[in-house]
Amino acid sequence: MRLKKTKGIVLSYIKYSETSIIVRIFTREFGLKSYIINGARSKSAKSKMAFYQPLTLLDLVIYDKEGGNLNRISEAKLIMPFQLVPFDFLRSGIAMFMAEVMGKSVFEGYQNEEFFDFLDSAIRLLDEKETVLVHFPLVFLWESSKYLGFAPEDSESFFTELKQYPQGPDVMEEEKDYLKSVIAQSFLCTDTSPSKIRRNMLDHFLLFYGNHLDLAYDWKSVKVLRQMMS
Repeated sequence: MRLKKTKGIVLSYIKYSETSIIVRIFTREFGLKSYIINGARSKSAKSKMAFYQPLTLLDLVIYDKEGGNLNRISEAKLIMPFQLVPFDFLRSGIAMFMAEVMGKSVFEGYQNEEFFDFLDSAIRLLDEKETVLVHFPLVFLWESSKYLGFAPEDSESFFTELKQYPQGPDVMEEEKDYLKSVIAQSFLCTDTSPSKIRRNMLDHFLLFYGNHLDLAYDWKSVKVLRQMMS
Protein backbone atom coordinates (compact mmCIF):
# COMPACT_ATOMS: atom_id res chain seq x y z
CA MET A 1 0.00 0.00 0.00
CA ARG A 2 1.46 3.34 -1.07
CA LEU A 3 0.71 6.97 -0.28
CA LYS A 4 -0.28 9.13 -3.26
CA LYS A 5 -1.18 12.79 -3.69
CA THR A 6 -4.21 14.06 -5.57
CA LYS A 7 -6.79 16.83 -5.59
CA GLY A 8 -10.40 16.07 -4.82
CA ILE A 9 -13.92 17.49 -4.95
CA VAL A 10 -16.31 16.32 -2.24
CA LEU A 11 -19.65 15.13 -3.59
CA SER A 12 -21.48 13.80 -0.53
CA TYR A 13 -21.16 11.83 2.66
CA ILE A 14 -23.20 9.44 4.77
CA LYS A 15 -22.97 8.68 8.46
CA TYR A 16 -21.11 5.49 9.36
CA SER A 17 -21.09 3.98 12.83
CA GLU A 18 -21.41 6.36 15.80
CA THR A 19 -18.77 8.93 14.90
CA SER A 20 -17.50 8.21 11.38
CA ILE A 21 -18.58 9.04 7.83
CA ILE A 22 -18.13 7.59 4.37
CA VAL A 23 -17.42 10.40 1.91
CA ARG A 24 -17.54 10.27 -1.88
CA ILE A 25 -14.77 12.31 -3.47
CA PHE A 26 -14.12 12.87 -7.17
CA THR A 27 -10.32 12.89 -7.37
CA ARG A 28 -8.32 14.21 -10.30
CA GLU A 29 -5.94 11.28 -10.71
CA PHE A 30 -7.98 8.33 -9.41
CA GLY A 31 -11.57 9.22 -10.24
CA LEU A 32 -14.55 8.85 -7.93
CA LYS A 33 -13.67 7.05 -4.72
CA SER A 34 -15.34 6.41 -1.37
CA TYR A 35 -13.31 7.09 1.77
CA ILE A 36 -14.02 6.24 5.39
CA ILE A 37 -13.20 9.06 7.80
CA ASN A 38 -13.00 7.69 11.33
CA GLY A 39 -14.13 9.95 14.17
CA ALA A 40 -15.20 12.83 11.91
CA ARG A 41 -18.41 13.31 13.91
CA SER A 42 -16.87 12.98 17.36
CA LYS A 43 -17.04 15.97 19.71
CA SER A 44 -13.28 16.32 19.63
CA ALA A 45 -13.13 16.48 15.82
CA LYS A 46 -16.09 18.63 14.76
CA SER A 47 -13.84 20.80 12.61
CA LYS A 48 -13.21 17.79 10.37
CA MET A 49 -16.76 17.90 9.06
CA ALA A 50 -16.11 21.27 7.38
CA PHE A 51 -13.70 19.44 5.05
CA TYR A 52 -16.38 17.09 3.76
CA GLN A 53 -19.23 19.40 2.78
CA PRO A 54 -20.38 19.20 -0.89
CA LEU A 55 -18.04 20.83 -3.43
CA THR A 56 -15.19 21.39 -0.98
CA LEU A 57 -11.87 21.40 -2.84
CA LEU A 58 -9.19 19.34 -1.10
CA ASP A 59 -5.52 18.52 -1.39
CA LEU A 60 -5.31 14.85 -0.43
CA VAL A 61 -2.74 12.25 0.48
CA ILE A 62 -4.45 8.89 0.12
CA TYR A 63 -3.61 5.26 0.71
CA ASP A 64 -3.53 3.58 -2.69
CA LYS A 65 -5.16 0.18 -2.33
CA GLU A 66 -6.01 -1.91 -5.37
CA GLY A 67 -9.52 -3.33 -5.49
CA GLY A 68 -10.74 -1.86 -2.22
CA ASN A 69 -14.28 -0.48 -2.06
CA LEU A 70 -13.51 1.72 0.93
CA ASN A 71 -10.31 3.72 0.95
CA ARG A 72 -8.57 5.83 3.57
CA ILE A 73 -7.14 9.33 3.61
CA SER A 74 -3.80 10.02 5.24
CA GLU A 75 -4.01 13.81 5.00
CA ALA A 76 -6.58 16.37 3.81
CA LYS A 77 -6.09 20.12 3.40
CA LEU A 78 -8.47 22.79 2.14
CA ILE A 79 -7.41 24.18 -1.23
CA MET A 80 -9.85 27.08 -1.17
CA PRO A 81 -12.06 27.92 1.82
CA PHE A 82 -15.38 29.27 0.52
CA GLN A 83 -15.98 32.98 1.05
CA LEU A 84 -19.57 33.27 -0.24
CA VAL A 85 -21.14 29.88 -0.99
CA PRO A 86 -22.07 28.80 2.58
CA PHE A 87 -23.50 32.23 3.43
CA ASP A 88 -25.52 32.93 0.27
CA PHE A 89 -28.83 31.09 -0.12
CA LEU A 90 -28.71 31.07 -3.93
CA ARG A 91 -25.05 30.04 -4.17
CA SER A 92 -25.48 27.27 -1.61
CA GLY A 93 -28.55 26.01 -3.49
CA ILE A 94 -26.61 25.93 -6.75
CA ALA A 95 -23.75 24.15 -4.98
CA MET A 96 -26.14 21.46 -3.72
CA PHE A 97 -27.48 21.06 -7.25
CA MET A 98 -24.00 20.80 -8.78
CA ALA A 99 -22.99 18.16 -6.24
CA GLU A 100 -26.16 16.17 -6.99
CA VAL A 101 -25.56 16.37 -10.74
CA MET A 102 -22.01 15.13 -10.29
CA GLY A 103 -23.13 12.39 -7.90
CA LYS A 104 -25.62 11.09 -10.46
CA SER A 105 -23.34 11.52 -13.48
CA VAL A 106 -20.12 9.82 -12.42
CA PHE A 107 -19.68 6.28 -11.15
CA GLU A 108 -17.19 4.69 -8.78
CA GLY A 109 -13.77 4.68 -10.37
CA TYR A 110 -14.74 7.10 -13.17
CA GLN A 111 -11.71 9.28 -13.93
CA ASN A 112 -11.52 12.30 -16.23
CA GLU A 113 -8.89 14.95 -15.55
CA GLU A 114 -10.38 17.45 -18.00
CA PHE A 115 -13.79 17.16 -16.37
CA PHE A 116 -12.19 17.57 -12.95
CA ASP A 117 -10.43 20.75 -14.07
CA PHE A 118 -13.70 22.16 -15.45
CA LEU A 119 -15.51 21.38 -12.19
CA ASP A 120 -12.70 22.97 -10.19
CA SER A 121 -12.98 26.20 -12.22
CA ALA A 122 -16.81 26.21 -12.03
CA ILE A 123 -16.74 25.83 -8.23
CA ARG A 124 -14.27 28.69 -7.91
CA LEU A 125 -16.44 30.82 -10.20
CA LEU A 126 -19.52 30.15 -8.07
CA ASP A 127 -17.70 31.66 -5.09
CA GLU A 128 -16.82 34.90 -6.90
CA LYS A 129 -18.87 38.00 -6.15
CA GLU A 130 -19.10 39.17 -9.79
CA THR A 131 -20.46 35.88 -11.14
CA VAL A 132 -23.94 36.05 -12.71
CA LEU A 133 -25.99 33.31 -11.03
CA VAL A 134 -29.33 33.26 -12.89
CA HIS A 135 -27.93 31.19 -15.76
CA PHE A 136 -25.32 29.29 -13.76
CA PRO A 137 -27.16 25.94 -13.27
CA LEU A 138 -28.08 25.71 -16.96
CA VAL A 139 -24.60 26.63 -18.15
CA PHE A 140 -23.20 24.05 -15.74
CA LEU A 141 -25.46 21.34 -17.15
CA TRP A 142 -24.59 22.22 -20.73
CA GLU A 143 -20.83 22.40 -20.16
CA SER A 144 -20.80 19.19 -18.08
CA SER A 145 -22.61 17.27 -20.82
CA LYS A 146 -19.61 17.91 -23.10
CA TYR A 147 -17.26 16.08 -20.74
CA LEU A 148 -19.80 13.34 -20.03
CA GLY A 149 -20.01 12.61 -23.75
CA PHE A 150 -23.62 13.37 -24.66
CA ALA A 151 -23.74 17.08 -25.50
CA PRO A 152 -25.71 17.72 -28.72
CA GLU A 153 -24.10 19.81 -31.44
CA ASP A 154 -26.33 22.85 -31.00
CA SER A 155 -29.63 24.18 -29.67
CA GLU A 156 -31.64 22.69 -32.55
CA SER A 157 -30.14 19.24 -31.98
CA PHE A 158 -30.93 19.43 -28.27
CA PHE A 159 -34.64 19.90 -28.89
CA THR A 160 -34.71 17.32 -31.68
CA GLU A 161 -33.23 14.77 -29.31
CA LEU A 162 -35.45 15.80 -26.41
CA LYS A 163 -38.63 14.79 -28.32
CA GLN A 164 -41.01 15.42 -25.40
CA TYR A 165 -42.30 18.92 -25.82
CA PRO A 166 -45.38 20.14 -23.89
CA GLN A 167 -44.97 23.85 -24.72
CA GLY A 168 -46.28 25.51 -27.88
CA PRO A 169 -44.12 26.58 -30.85
CA ASP A 170 -43.67 30.17 -29.64
CA VAL A 171 -42.29 29.05 -26.30
CA MET A 172 -40.10 26.51 -28.05
CA GLU A 173 -38.48 29.23 -30.16
CA GLU A 174 -37.80 31.33 -27.05
CA GLU A 175 -36.18 28.34 -25.39
CA LYS A 176 -34.06 27.61 -28.45
CA ASP A 177 -32.85 31.21 -28.53
CA TYR A 178 -32.04 31.10 -24.85
CA LEU A 179 -30.06 27.88 -25.22
CA LYS A 180 -28.16 29.44 -28.11
CA SER A 181 -27.08 32.23 -25.75
CA VAL A 182 -26.05 29.73 -23.08
CA ILE A 183 -23.98 27.77 -25.61
CA ALA A 184 -22.35 30.85 -27.11
CA GLN A 185 -21.60 32.78 -23.90
CA SER A 186 -21.22 30.03 -21.29
CA PHE A 187 -20.78 31.47 -17.77
CA LEU A 188 -20.66 34.98 -19.21
CA CYS A 189 -24.24 34.69 -20.47
CA THR A 190 -26.21 37.96 -20.26
CA ASP A 191 -29.48 36.72 -21.78
CA THR A 192 -32.60 38.43 -20.45
CA SER A 193 -35.14 35.66 -21.06
CA PRO A 194 -37.90 35.51 -18.41
CA SER A 195 -37.67 33.12 -15.47
CA LYS A 196 -40.34 30.86 -16.99
CA ILE A 197 -38.04 30.09 -19.93
CA ARG A 198 -35.11 29.35 -17.60
CA ARG A 199 -37.25 27.02 -15.46
CA ASN A 200 -38.54 25.24 -18.58
CA MET A 201 -34.96 24.76 -19.76
CA LEU A 202 -33.95 23.37 -16.37
CA ASP A 203 -36.74 20.78 -16.67
CA HIS A 204 -35.66 19.96 -20.23
CA PHE A 205 -32.04 19.48 -19.16
CA LEU A 206 -32.98 17.20 -16.27
CA LEU A 207 -35.04 15.08 -18.64
CA PHE A 208 -32.12 15.12 -21.09
CA TYR A 209 -29.69 13.95 -18.38
CA GLY A 210 -32.16 11.34 -17.16
CA ASN A 211 -32.47 9.86 -20.65
CA HIS A 212 -28.71 9.63 -21.11
CA LEU A 213 -27.84 8.42 -17.63
CA ASP A 214 -30.90 6.19 -17.18
CA LEU A 215 -32.02 8.03 -14.05
CA ALA A 216 -35.41 6.97 -12.78
CA TYR A 217 -35.55 8.92 -9.53
CA ASP A 218 -36.13 12.50 -8.46
CA TRP A 219 -33.60 15.28 -8.14
CA LYS A 220 -33.63 16.33 -4.48
CA SER A 221 -32.15 19.80 -4.92
CA VAL A 222 -34.27 20.91 -7.88
CA LYS A 223 -37.39 22.03 -6.00
CA VAL A 224 -35.41 24.63 -4.06
CA LEU A 225 -33.41 25.62 -7.13
CA ARG A 226 -36.53 26.14 -9.22
CA GLN A 227 -37.90 28.49 -6.57
CA MET A 228 -34.64 30.44 -6.65
CA MET A 229 -34.93 30.84 -10.42
CA SER A 230 -38.32 32.60 -10.19
